[in-house]
Amino acid sequence: MSTQAATAPAALPQKTPLLQSRLGSFLAVVPLSIWVVNHLWDNLAAFYGGAAWQTAVTQYKHPYAQALTFLIVMLPLLFHTGWGLVRMFSFKPNNLAYPYYGNLKYIVQRVAGLGVLAFLGAHIWLAFLQPRLIHGQAEPFAAIAYEMHWHAPTIMVYLLGVLGTAYHLANGLQGFAMGWGLLATERSMRRFEPWSIVIFLVLLAMGWGAIFALYQAGGTEEVIRAREEIVRLRGDMH
Repeated sequence: MSTQAATAPAALPQKTPLLQSRLGSFLAVVPLSIWVVNHLWDNLAAFYGGAAWQTAVTQYKHPYAQALTFLIVMLPLLFHTGWGLVRMFSFKPNNLAYPYYGNLKYIVQRVAGLGVLAFLGAHIWLAFLQPRLIHGQAEPFAAIAYEMHWHAPTIMVYLLGVLGTAYHLANGLQGFAMGWGLLATERSMRRFEPWSIVIFLVLLAMGWGAIFALYQAGGTEEVIRAREEIVRLRGDMH
C-alpha cells in the first residue's frame, strides 16, 4: 500500500468537480467506515454464543433505530457506489506502460471495489432484507452459523468479501487523506503507508475472527438442532 510513483500517474483522469469529489470521499470514509468497523466489532460477539451475537448484531433498542441505521448506511453507500463507478469509467489504467506498485494499487483498489459492491449487495439482501421481508424476523444466529460451517461457497464468499472490504477501506483512507490535503507531500504519504497497512490488518483480523467464530459455532449440535427447527418452521409457514 505505497504511494503512487510520482513519474507515473496511475491513471488519466477526467476533471471532477472538487465539491463532488470531496463529498464522495467523505461519504465513503465517515459514515461507511464507522459502520463497517462497528459491524465487524459487533460480529465478534459470536465468540460468546448465539444470544450475544443476536443482541449485538440484530437487535435494536428503538423501533425506528433499525430503519434509521439502514438509511444512514444505504444512502451514503448508493452515493459512493455511483460516484465510484463514474470515477472508474473516467480513468484509464496505464499499468502496461508503467508497471509500478502504485499503479498496481490503483487496479487492486478498483477490482476490490467491484468485489465489495457485489459482496455487500448479496450480504445486505441475504442477511438483512430477506429474513425480515420474507420471514418476518432478523437472521437467526443458527442459520448463518450453520451455513458458514457446512456450505463452502458461503464461507469463501465471506472470507473474500471481508478481505476486499478491509483493503478497499484501508487504501481508501489514504486516498481520502490525500484528497482532503491531509497528506500533501510524498514524504507524508510514505509515512502514512505503515498506518494504512495496520488498519488493513486490524480490519481483516476482526472480520476473519468473526467468521471463525461463526464457523466454529456452526458445527455444534446446538446450532444444528436450532437450524433444523428454523427450517421446519419456515417450511410450515409455506
